[in-house]
Amino acid sequence: MSSYKIQHRTRYVYAAPVIDCANQLMIYPLPDERLTVKSHVVRISQHPEVALFTDYFGNQVGVFSLIQPHDELVIESLAEVETHAIQFPMDEETAETQWAALAALCTDAAFMDFLRPSPSGLEAELRQALGGIVTAGAKPLKQALELSEYVHDNFQYQQGVTSIETPLEDIWRLRAGVCQDFAHLLLHLLRLNGLPARYVSGYVCPREEGVRGAGATHAWVEVYLPFYGWLGLDPTNNCIVNDGHVRMAIGRHFADCTPVKGTYKGTGAHTLEVTVHIENGHPIAGNDAPETPIYVRQAPTPIAPAAVNSYRKYLDWEQQQQQQQ
Repeated sequence: MSSYKIQHRTRYVYAAPVIDCANQLMIYPLPDERLTVKSHVVRISQHPEVALFTDYFGNQVGVFSLIQPHDELVIESLAEVETHAIQFPMDEETAETQWAALAALCTDAAFMDFLRPSPSGLEAELRQALGGIVTAGAKPLKQALELSEYVHDNFQYQQGVTSIETPLEDIWRLRAGVCQDFAHLLLHLLRLNGLPARYVSGYVCPREEGVRGAGATHAWVEVYLPFYGWLGLDPTNNCIVNDGHVRMAIGRHFADCTPVKGTYKGTGAHTLEVTVHIENGHPIAGNDAPETPIYVRQAPTPIAPAAVNSYRKYLDWEQQQQQQQ
């Protein structure tokens, strides 16, 4: 059993006061047989009332609104959790039996969302690549591990080259990205291979230096194995998810699991700062309490499109028609 204290702080600073700010939070640790939530407190500036509900995938979601003008919004999550080691798959059934069980899931509503790959112009290329990655005829677990290892070994972990909007095609061509890119690529490969897979948002809690994704929110994948259940795979660190990972949300992709998102009325110019700090009862190398945020994004005021004069547009069109006659 491992214990962790997780501090997750999100701060928005607006260039001018904004109003009618509505937000959704998915920063609540997801308890199960592997995770116990001992305590969890969410603090929000201006102290709005937060309404909680459970979404389609079983995640706890908080929503709140701020009507009054404000030029700063701070959301802080303080969680204390205990994690337990998983029981690894015994993988005793034959490959034929397991693949037959997976084939039967294609009409099961609980798995349809996790079996269907997102539309992609790379599908033919990726299907061809699968033949050189997985061992033909091997059991689902072996093929899933081969795919995770492939993503880890063939894609460079590099910050700043992608964003949450980067499509799969760009990730495949760039051969680089961060944890959410690794997760999205592995998701697609697993689904193309006939394996149900879902996106997971949470935290990786390092016991040593060199763990990718520490000090920020992390992303990985869960693959469904017949006669076992869901098994977490972290392609960013090339490992099976065990007691060093803490889940916040699961879904089809990142958009289902976004930790904080919302909308407001006012200037588009703002700064977003995110800080994550994790303790496990004793100092973690390389994970001292940060003096500056681990993630900072500045959004300038968007340039409004030029106004369209409908009458002028009509005259231009009429002139073009006359020139063509």
